[in-house]
Amino acid sequence: MGENPRPVVLGVVRGQPEEVLRTASGLAARLGAELICATVNPARFVVSESADGHVTSAPIDPDFHDTHDDELDPELAERLASALDAVGVRWSTRLLAGDPADALARLARTVDAELIVVGTHGPGRGAHDLFNRSVAIHLAHRQHRPVVVVPAVPPGTEPVPAGSPS
Repeated sequence: MGENPRPVVLGVVRGQPEEVLRTASGLAARLGAELICATVNPARFVVSESADGHVTSAPIDPDFHDTHDDELDPELAERLASALDAVGVRWSTRLLAGDPADALARLARTVDAELIVVGTHGPGRGAHDLFNRSVAIHLAHRQHRPVVVVPAVPPGTEPVPAGSPS
């Protein structure tokens, strides 16, 4: 690997399956790269952006401002720290704003990421929702970096291959 491997960007959301985090941290570790864990608030817009991908944002609705919008969800931060510190991968977080796919693509471009990792929606999501709002699908169509999509499979279940008896 080179002296300065390009980072891996991971889209994180509360309640995301552990497999998404394990996959992203494993990829970052194998590449010797930093893992940038980014969460996106679609109720905010970007005011400014620094060279390392940190953004300053403001609420779309100026009458509604939650002071917690300016910090990473404490539960998510604790989950990331316990999982990633144990693996020993270098990692950081970014709070982004706007459309999730656009925000993750912009961050990846800004930090010159090697790839972007996202999870799929969990079971029970309708096809309309999946195809109209899937961050993975939008990312794959809107930018040139590789996108690793980690499936959300409920624990203890495996998908049945096509053509296999059920």
